[in-house]
Amino acid sequence: MARADKTAAVAALAQEFRSCNAAVLTEYRGLSVTQLKSLRRSLGEDTTYAVVKNTLTRIAAHDAGITALEQLLTGPSAIAFVKGDPVEAAKGLRDFARTNPQLVIKGGYLDGKALAPEEIRRLADLESREVLLAKLAGAMQASLSQAAALFQAPLSQAARVIEALRQQRVEHGGDASASAAREPGAGEPGPSPSEAGEPGASAPAPVGDSADEPAS
Repeated sequence: MARADKTAAVAALAQEFRSCNAAVLTEYRGLSVTQLKSLRRSLGEDTTYAVVKNTLTRIAAHDAGITALEQLLTGPSAIAFVKGDPVEAAKGLRDFARTNPQLVIKGGYLDGKALAPEEIRRLADLESREVLLAKLAGAMQASLSQAAALFQAPLSQAARVIEALRQQRVEHGGDASASAAREPGAGEPGPSPSEAGEPGASAPAPVGDSADEPAS
């Protein structure tokens, strides 16, 4: 390869590294051209699968500030540059490798963090962004449906709900009243002034001390 071609190849690879959010390094030894085309189709439009030269790739990765792949660039190498959902790309590589064991996942990186082969396999086991969004939309739709059902409920049903809530508050509030009512003397009538001996109560006149008795 001419020097100018090498320079252009390095620049192109460096741009791929800079523009992707994840990359997976693989060994493709033994795969046919037809199999490689099938792999590219399975990865989708957001992932570019390129056969690379190790020496030029090391230079390009260094230029792009990527160090996670340098030690793995041995043997026939191809890189999946992921610009979309990394979970989908990992699933595509995993599924293809199951039916085509010649494809070996050697490692990669995600958002600047190095990934070991087992971490890429765990990434493939996650639910894709589309599935998570669908579940979120379903949960939101269920919540909206429940709210709509409440607003559309008959007035008598809404009244029963409100009355049940009111009774619940009364029962909780009544606990304190009931406790107070159980205190000694609570709720019992107090003694009359005459029984208590309070000042101002009239006392019975002494026997034999009538005011009408004549003086001697």
